[in-house]
Amino acid sequence: MSVTEHDALDREPVERPSVSAIVATRDRVELLRRAVRSILRQRYDGPIQVVVVFDRSDPVELGIEPPPDRSIRVLRNDRTPGLAGARNTGIAAAAGDFVGFCDDDDEWLPDKLEEQVRSLERARDASLSATGIEIVGDASATPVVRVAAEPVIRFDRLLRSRLQELHPSSFLMRRTTLVDRIGLVDEQIPGSYGEDYEFLLRAAKMGPIVNVGRPLVRVHWHRSSFFQERWDVIVRAIRYLLERYPEFRRSPRGLARLRARVAFAYAAMGERASARRWARSSLAASPLERRAYLALLVSTRLVPAAVLVRLANRAGRGI
Repeated sequence: MSVTEHDALDREPVERPSVSAIVATRDRVELLRRAVRSILRQRYDGPIQVVVVFDRSDPVELGIEPPPDRSIRVLRNDRTPGLAGARNTGIAAAAGDFVGFCDDDDEWLPDKLEEQVRSLERARDASLSATGIEIVGDASATPVVRVAAEPVIRFDRLLRSRLQELHPSSFLMRRTTLVDRIGLVDEQIPGSYGEDYEFLLRAAKMGPIVNVGRPLVRVHWHRSSFFQERWDVIVRAIRYLLERYPEFRRSPRGLARLRARVAFAYAAMGERASARRWARSSLAASPLERRAYLALLVSTRLVPAAVLVRLANRAGRGI
């Protein structure tokens, strides 16, 4: 037998790691079906499990037949009502070597898993992998591509900026890293608002975040998106985050950004005194924080908050 024949016999097919994709959902079945199909259509040759968790709504039959080596499991959220509890219900049911999140109104583009699994196989010390995004608004809007410039992102960078390019629908991590080091999604955050940012901060404390510099997730912004104009929840959630991470005090830009968002929310609710107090505290940390000036503008009642939010969304950004 020749050396070449020996080599051919010795080489066995390498089994790719399995992936569990967690999709938390609530009363948006058609959008959900689109999200699930995008996961099942991945150009990844390892097993894929889709875990759909219905939160505060009754599970429904999706009518989707998964291809070989792919499966769908449907559950009801049995933890704290809200996105955080639903994702944690999914994590508990996840059987994959890797775990990822996908919002029920988003889509994974076909090469997402292939590129991210490879990125995590190369970066063994990484806590999490994220990708760029393609933001789609209403039917007439031009898609906006957002990709973070840095290939590796660390904790102090996330203190300075939320980096909206790192969308939760792009998160992928080893299940052992998630369960043993990062921990579950925080269910104490009011309304689950900003749980993705808190999760990123916690992950970055455990190890670097590797960023695949391509848009591999399509994010849909539309009127049915949750948290739109839920200003009281936003105020309580950001104040919770500031208390949990005193490290923001060493990042003037990050501290100013969060204080300004609280100011804007108070202004949108018509609480002018609170809005101006938080705007002043934001500008004291960083006079260049534009959101603080927008909050002061809204507090004058000359410009409605909804107008500024709409303009920001059209640009593919939030306030």
